[in-house]
Amino acid sequence: MNILTLKKYGYWKDSAVILKGDAVWNFTVMFLTVWDYYNGSSENYNNFLPNNNCKERFHSDGFVLPYGDSPLSNEKVGEMAYLNIINQAEDYVYITTPYLILDNETVTALCLAAKKGIDVRIITPHIPDKWYVHMVTRGYYPVLIENGVKIYEFTPGFIHGKTFVSDNELAIVGTINLDYRSLYLHFECATWMYQSKVVLSIKEDFISTLEQCEMITIEKCNKIKWPIKFMRTLMRVFAPLM
Repeated sequence: MNILTLKKYGYWKDSAVILKGDAVWNFTVMFLTVWDYYNGSSENYNNFLPNNNCKERFHSDGFVLPYGDSPLSNEKVGEMAYLNIINQAEDYVYITTPYLILDNETVTALCLAAKKGIDVRIITPHIPDKWYVHMVTRGYYPVLIENGVKIYEFTPGFIHGKTFVSDNELAIVGTINLDYRSLYLHFECATWMYQSKVVLSIKEDFISTLEQCEMITIEKCNKIKWPIKFMRTLMRVFAPLM
């Protein structure tokens, strides 16, 4: 977990995991599939099997599943993976995302989880990379906060990490934003982890990041001037394009 200095956006914080062993094969196949398509080639995938180039024995402390999502698929894999974590949570769900542009199903899942007593927290950027997307993101704050979801903004700058962590057992780190374009129109990938020690590392990083965040309350939302509220509402009409 690194924080990189970028003056335009303050501190740019991102998240990543390093995979070793058999799980790398999933990403290899995803890469080669795209490579073959664009080059019109046909690689022998067996040449890239993990054990071909690494003779050491692989060890795992849990389950790791890399996966991809595609607009050409009939399955909304990225969204379903996120919804599964939200719906199955028993204690907490902690989320970081650069953009928070949600469909009704995800809004409902987050609100129901919070109403059940699940500790649902979301960290978004304080300094945006796209002002119009950030305006729509903030437009979702009131309904979530009113239903018990806790919203925080990363005050040093822009948080680019897309992470979910829940109940000290499940986590996802990847490229999939909580917005329409990422969930429905983009080619994306991520890693799902279960009962691995890295899950606790992701949780610890989230907790430490909260120390650099401002909690958004409903009182702060209500103090926003009406022209800005109107613009946020109007911009949500264009949410499926973002």
